[in-house]
Amino acid sequence: MRTALISWASARLSNGEWLLRIDDLDTPRNRAGAVESLQKDLLWLGLDWDGPTLLQSERRGLYLSALSFLRSANLLYPCLCSRRLLNKLNTPLKNRSIYPGTCRELGLPWVMSFGRMPSWRLKVHKHFSDICGDVVVRRADGFVAYHLATVIDELSLGISEVVRGEDLVDSVPPQMAVTKALGERPLRYKHLPLMRSSDGKKLSKRFGGEGLLTLQSRGLNPSQVIGMLAASLGIVVEGSELSADELVRHLKQNQEIFYGLFNDEESQIC
Repeated sequence: MRTALISWASARLSNGEWLLRIDDLDTPRNRAGAVESLQKDLLWLGLDWDGPTLLQSERRGLYLSALSFLRSANLLYPCLCSRRLLNKLNTPLKNRSIYPGTCRELGLPWVMSFGRMPSWRLKVHKHFSDICGDVVVRRADGFVAYHLATVIDELSLGISEVVRGEDLVDSVPPQMAVTKALGERPLRYKHLPLMRSSDGKKLSKRFGGEGLLTLQSRGLNPSQVIGMLAASLGIVVEGSELSADELVRHLKQNQEIFYGLFNDEESQIC
């Protein structure tokens, strides 16, 4: 929610549009009611999005067309490397694993072989081979991979800026590699620090991190929650109460604070 708040504020500061996209391609992980709950939480905080909510599950045809284009351009190849094998072969670089191109020149079949279905990898431009290696664009289970779907969405929707958590910094090189393969110019990526516990661990529902419902049950109103989230980034002082619109007005007057929020060092890697 904190990242959503700053992403929304960034769009409003630049008189841009803020789009809500649901990444629901991995259907086994989808949870009934999750989308409606998310929308309700955003609106409760005063974060309105422009246009209809976009579901990736309704855009599969677009992703499959991109896969067909890349395959016809001889930019894809089948890969049978298992996760266990990759753990042995991968070369770490700044805590990032790089695919070493094991299957690139093997000419493997596109269908099941050796008892496994292949994933499809992108033959990345040489500029990216030592940064992220060949990117999976179609998983072995048949699902379109995250990096391809995300890039296709952002290019087709005219997105110019992506604001997200710093846990996704490592997504920048593979997504820029996909963008390069499609002959498009890269987007601007901005990454916010994660919310962490006192011992430095990332807050999450998995480890009992507080959610918005918990704050609401404690009687906090939207202005108090926004003040708390903004204060956690040093934008306002502790105990502040302000609406989403008031936060945007505050940031307009203090833009040096706003632009100092982001970790952009890794965003320039490619």
